[in-house]
Order: sequence, then structure tokens, then C-alpha cells
Amino acid sequence: MKQIDTRGLSCPQPVVLVLAEIRNGKGEFEVLIDSEASRENVKRLLNKNKLEFNMKEISDHTIYHVKR
Repeated sequence: MKQIDTRGLSCPQPVVLVLAEIRNGKGEFEVLIDSEASRENVKRLLNKNKLEFNMKEISDHTIYHVKR
């Protein structure tokens, strides 16, 4: 499974990376995020594209597991 590590990146970089993976269209993927703004923006992007995802909170970051 592909993993997109956006920790340490500021917007719009996480959104751009996730959008590229959505357009790639292959299988499930995970997104690692450590910024509140990026977390909300990526969540909005996933919802806009009607993708199913689960969110898991880790001590210093969040993981979105995205299903297609």
C-alpha cells in the first residue's frame, strides 16, 4: 500500500500530493499528517472526491487510510 508522508509540509503541499494520488487511481493508500490545517484540507479533499477513509490519531500525527 502506498504511503504519503506529509509530515513537516505546509499547505498546499499535502493537498497537492494527495490529489496526485487520487488521480493515479490505484488501490488504497495512507496519508500521514501532522498539521491541523492540512488535516482539515485533506479531509475536505477526500470528501469532495467521495472517497471512503478512516482516520487514526497517533501521538504526534494523524493517519488517513483511504479506500477506493
